[in-house]
Amino acid sequence: MSADPRIRKELKECGEENGSGVFAVPISGDIHNLRGQILGSEDTPFQGGKFNIEIKIPSGYPFEPPKMRFITKIWHPNISSQTGAICLDILKDQWSPALTIKTALLSLQALLCAAEPTDPQDAVVAEMYMKNRAEYDRKAKEWTDQYANEDANEGPIQRICEMGFDRPSAITALEENGWNEEAAVNALLGM
Repeated sequence: MSADPRIRKELKECGEENGSGVFAVPISGDIHNLRGQILGSEDTPFQGGKFNIEIKIPSGYPFEPPKMRFITKIWHPNISSQTGAICLDILKDQWSPALTIKTALLSLQALLCAAEPTDPQDAVVAEMYMKNRAEYDRKAKEWTDQYANEDANEGPIQRICEMGFDRPSAITALEENGWNEEAAVNALLGM
């Protein structure tokens, strides 16, 4: 039996205007290929950031966890600063069919508030977190301002849109290319 009715129901629960600070929407109408977003919580280095998440719903969902990774670059011990891979037990062996896309996104939002540096995805970030918390907080805030702040990213988005590309495509290309404007344009041009 297909999980599509459940996925559609879950997407209604985590649409953009749900007030929880997390949402997910289908990409090009494909309910198995989603774009999620979590807002950085107050009183953290991630405050004010909007972090985009790639979500792939496997054919075995809800008995298999969704595949998630950060598209927006982030400095966090449990998230790869290079690939966006996430170290979170509910996205692996602790997944339960009782969990939902929204609960997974809320768990990611909670992870930003309570890192687990002893079980890192990024050892360099975890070491900084444990040995020099002030430097970690400074760098996490710097990355949030640089990569997850809409105002800071508006210039490159606008310039790419002026080339004739639509805004969602421009944002996706920039995110997938680490906000390197030239690489994003090359990706959009298929180079």
